[in-house]
Amino acid sequence: MAKIPYFRWWIASLLFVATGLSFLDRQTLSTLAPTITRDLRLDNVAYSHVVSAFILSYTVMFTVGGRVIDRLGLRVGFAISAGIWGLASLLHSVAYSALSLGFFRFLLGVGEGGCFPGATKAALEWFPRRERALAVGLANGGSAFGAVVAPPLAVCVSLHFGWRAAFLATGGLDLLWLAAWLFFFRLPRESRFVSAEELQYITESGDGAAGEAMKAPGAPAEPLISWAKLLRLKEVWGFALARFLLDPVFYFYMFWIPQYLSQTRHIPIAAIGKLMWIPFLTLGVSNFIAGWTSDRLVRAGWSVNAARKTLLGFGAFLTPFSILCIFAPSAQAAIALMSVLMFAHGFWITNYMTLIGDLFPVKVVGSVVGLSGSAGGVGGILSSLIIGVVVLHGSYSPLFVACGLLYPLGFAVILLAIRSVRQIDFSTTPSS
Repeated sequence: MAKIPYFRWWIASLLFVATGLSFLDRQTLSTLAPTITRDLRLDNVAYSHVVSAFILSYTVMFTVGGRVIDRLGLRVGFAISAGIWGLASLLHSVAYSALSLGFFRFLLGVGEGGCFPGATKAALEWFPRRERALAVGLANGGSAFGAVVAPPLAVCVSLHFGWRAAFLATGGLDLLWLAAWLFFFRLPRESRFVSAEELQYITESGDGAAGEAMKAPGAPAEPLISWAKLLRLKEVWGFALARFLLDPVFYFYMFWIPQYLSQTRHIPIAAIGKLMWIPFLTLGVSNFIAGWTSDRLVRAGWSVNAARKTLLGFGAFLTPFSILCIFAPSAQAAIALMSVLMFAHGFWITNYMTLIGDLFPVKVVGSVVGLSGSAGGVGGILSSLIIGVVVLHGSYSPLFVACGLLYPLGFAVILLAIRSVRQIDFSTTPSS
């Protein structure tokens, strides 16, 4: 089998597409929400229940999915996850009520729960520390570009073939990706496409290369670190609390902005498709910039602690400017100010995910990412139910104020929980 030069970047691209498809599936519903809610006769409260059904299963499966991937390995665990969410996306096309739509949304969350724990773990497995932030940024950055593609694609398909066809299209793309994943992905030492020189670069001693990547093919898996040991660490609680505070902001932007544009700004569905991609494009660009900058600072002699926290702080203190979208004179100006928050979020999430890899051995990264994602999901469930009531009886303005102020609070949590960045040593015998 011929070797593929720089194959680790092929893997990163495959992860980019995976997270992109996960957000394409999510955003298809929110983009078409004005049409779907009208067709199925759903009010804002019923729609909030549908959204909460996804967040509920996603919340549980973020932890379960991360743990399953740590236990079964990336190739099998991620494949199971992708297969479930691809099937769920296809099933959206036959929804006929709030109950059926909510159930299919719940199933989508079951599958997608393993996406980001798996993508982050795979990026850490395939890249040495010197390229780690950029690799994580690329892997997670696909989510932004999936959200960019979703509005124009969903609107175009919906206008020509109906909204149900949009879910058939996204589900078909999910299954194509699954076939590519099963064909190309193995851990570095097991891959038939990676050269000996690249393998040495990935796994060279002392550069923070992933533990599983350095094991010979067929070597027995290390036992998992127990939940009891993980939950005794203040760092784990810090990551979880930060996600609890900040994930509701991202869920609000994902699921409610099309409704805001339709109900408050009175924008038709075709115009929503032309505007909704802009904040997510900004997010995608900032994911790459954040990863590149973080790696660049480390190579320039900054400590990992200083580099990651400086960029986290930059993102956190940029977000309050987004509150001004309340006073924006037009929908276009409001979208521009929302893009400020999404740009800041790119700096936040890229360095947040990389920081988990800096602190924890790769064998538990899926579990820690999953646990923190579940905490964020709990915040998302609570906030989504509150949003439905607030919007029904008030306005969107308090929600934009909260979104702008929560990131500085999340940054304070990280500073308190993680005083210095060093690899946590689980030197005692771990229990399963």
